[in-house]
Amino acid sequence: MPNIPQDCWSTLGVGLYSGYAMGCIQSISCKSKVFRESISVIEVKASIDPIPTSIDESSSVVLRYRTPHFRASAQVLVPPLPKKETWIVGWIQACSHMEFYNHYGEQGMSSWELPDLLDGKIQAISDSDGVNYPWYGNTTETCTIVGPTKKESKFNISMNDNFYPSVTWAVPVSDSNVAKLTSIHRDQSFTTWLVATNTATNEMVTLQTIKWRMRLGIEVNPSRPLGQRAKLQEPSAQEQPQVLSKNEPIPPSALVKPNANDAQVLMWRPKDGPPLVVIPPKHR
Repeated sequence: MPNIPQDCWSTLGVGLYSGYAMGCIQSISCKSKVFRESISVIEVKASIDPIPTSIDESSSVVLRYRTPHFRASAQVLVPPLPKKETWIVGWIQACSHMEFYNHYGEQGMSSWELPDLLDGKIQAISDSDGVNYPWYGNTTETCTIVGPTKKESKFNISMNDNFYPSVTWAVPVSDSNVAKLTSIHRDQSFTTWLVATNTATNEMVTLQTIKWRMRLGIEVNPSRPLGQRAKLQEPSAQEQPQVLSKNEPIPPSALVKPNANDAQVLMWRPKDGPPLVVIPPKHR
């Protein structure tokens, strides 16, 4: 029986795979090529929940908001593995654009920034969980197939993502706790790839490419009572993701450290005076 972990929901085929090219039956390298070319995506789904961002004003220190979830799932059919090798099929995600501004009236704004992305040094930055590079995660997000196997296997892999940050009511570089926050603007773009990788050779086969974007605007009246300050602006519903008909290549920076969480910097950019680093990057 195929050696497939229990955490992969899989269904084993009933027949032996017979798709090897004529003249290649005795060639392991040719079988491997056929294997690579025969991995197929039966179904892929991508969506953003059709609900608005929710706002939480329960704290006197921070405003919290929770965006709807981006969700992706795929059903993948993998042919038999002709030799002793291991393949991982899963999701890889990278951020290609980020605007994350918290405005404090005439005093200035705080800004979460990805310096290398902002400066154009890289095309995109890994959005891995920070442990299982380059994968987005290692539970429902990946499935491992260990060869040799005699039968095809079919399994589902899925992932989801959303934002749930905290933004201080007061200016982050001030000793005062007086609310000064007047608006929040966020606009981020991501590319999500469904990928199969050989763990020994690091060969990578891109099976699917998805592009998605999350935007939000929140207006805040800091003089109003707590619980009545913030109001969600357009868009109240997000654009739905695009499943591309032609795959895009994965930039090298999307596969390695640092990930976006470790590389981001919180800056204070006053209306007058030089910018200040409020929170430096975790990764240096």
